[in-house]
Amino acid sequence: RENSLAITSANLDWLLLRRPVTKLRLKQPSDGPTVYGEPSLLDRRRVAQAGIFLLGLGVVLAPVAIRNAIVGGGFQLTTAQFGPNFYIGNNPRADGTYMSLRFGRGDAEYERQDATVLAERALGRRLSPREVSAYWAGRAVEYIRTQPADWGGLMARKAALLVNATEMLDTESQQTHAEYSLVLTVLGPVAHFGVLAPLAVFGICVTWARRRELSLFYWMLGAYAASVVLFYVFARYRYPLVPFLMLLAAAAVADTVRFLHESRRARVAATVAMVAGFAVFSRWPLLSADLMRAITENNLATALREAGRPDEAEAHYRRALEISPEYAAAHSNLGALLRAGGRVEEAIAHYREALRLQPDHTSARYNLANALLAQGRAAEAAEQFRHALAQDPQSVAVHNNLGIALATAGRPEEAARSFRQALAIDPASAEAHVNLGKVLEDLGAVDEAVGHLRQAVAVRPDYFDAHYDLGRVLLARGELTQAIGHLQRAVALDPQSPDAHNNLGIALASSGQLDEAIAQFERALHLRPDLAEARRNLAAARAAMHR
Repeated sequence: RENSLAITSANLDWLLLRRPVTKLRLKQPSDGPTVYGEPSLLDRRRVAQAGIFLLGLGVVLAPVAIRNAIVGGGFQLTTAQFGPNFYIGNNPRADGTYMSLRFGRGDAEYERQDATVLAERALGRRLSPREVSAYWAGRAVEYIRTQPADWGGLMARKAALLVNATEMLDTESQQTHAEYSLVLTVLGPVAHFGVLAPLAVFGICVTWARRRELSLFYWMLGAYAASVVLFYVFARYRYPLVPFLMLLAAAAVADTVRFLHESRRARVAATVAMVAGFAVFSRWPLLSADLMRAITENNLATALREAGRPDEAEAHYRRALEISPEYAAAHSNLGALLRAGGRVEEAIAHYREALRLQPDHTSARYNLANALLAQGRAAEAAEQFRHALAQDPQSVAVHNNLGIALATAGRPEEAARSFRQALAIDPASAEAHVNLGKVLEDLGAVDEAVGHLRQAVAVRPDYFDAHYDLGRVLLARGELTQAIGHLQRAVALDPQSPDAHNNLGIALASSGQLDEAIAQFERALHLRPDLAEARRNLAAARAAMHR
């Protein structure tokens, strides 16, 4: 992790700048005067040790940096996410914890994608990973420069979160695991930062006389703590502090009796007051433990849904909402699960509640629009898609689905514009090419429609809709040979499509291949016995065969 470089920096500084621990030398009476020379701040031995340390570090990091240069076209020692992560922790809406660049898209698979899309949109050009990182770092620095007081308050909050008893979890809360674990149930009240951090502060007090000897230890602890505060506080980001704090806490436990016995009362009283104050500070309610439990239930439900266990997933989504009814993500995810199970009206209610709680929840807005479209409420769906585009104007999926809603609502010209906007963003979107082809066919621009359908086939040769619609349009134009080829490919891609079998039968019958046509009509009726068009076509083909 990039901020672990703070520890290596502390090591390097200590190697170069440390002073030796004083050793006493007992003089014999016969000894002459002893002259001690002051060691130079940067002697050769220290430089050599620092060089060896850097060489060891290079053995680990150089292969990664070389590979990054080859793959990404620029120097990156670890990753190219410094800038986005720095901005996430330092911007006007930051609260000291992780907040995705786009609400509701906190998954790692979206982080780099969103950082790149938003940066390129702002600058109006394509960017390398290094340029994306620089853009976000610049945004963060601008915030710090222009709002220093606000940033100072934010840094104070992050410092408080760093030692707070409540974990800002990544995916799972300890309290949720405690429901299944006797060990965690018993130890939970004491096994947390609210106990460990004050004990560590007491450990610093009782070991302060050895501060020169322990200087490297303090430097590493301070450097890593500062690196976390500089970005944002997350359970797994602050966790590397635990080994340092445990050693200090152990020193506190081991040396308490000696400290109380050897120290003056005033010092003992001041130390106890400071540690007690820090204990209160570390237990100050900055985060909701219930929300952490709700997030865990939500994440467990999502894992169960992906594992094909929807009933269990629904139970855990509902448990998350019982714990925290105002948790927008759980409402949105429960809506997605309900819609997948055919309970569209219930899904719409949860999507609307998610948006009431979090109006900028892009995925909830998009899912609500799709649910409305599935119910045939095309005009309402189009309105929601437009809201989604206001939040994410570069989304190909939203432009494409807005076009579908507009076409369904009987507004083909507007639908065509929306599909063209999708293709302007991604010319390789096969879905947008097919949908634009259909709308252009309805508008009478058949030649242009054929062109877009051919592009869809070229982009995705295994796309059923592209072959089917192209074959159907070519059939209407009388280009039977090409129509048969594309319809045969469509039937091969989806043998369960009665419409594809029926249209292939029409193309075959029109070219005089009545035996093959009859077989296709019969297959269409086998798949859908109520397909009246296929029944009429079969009767006509048999009559033609008889004649």
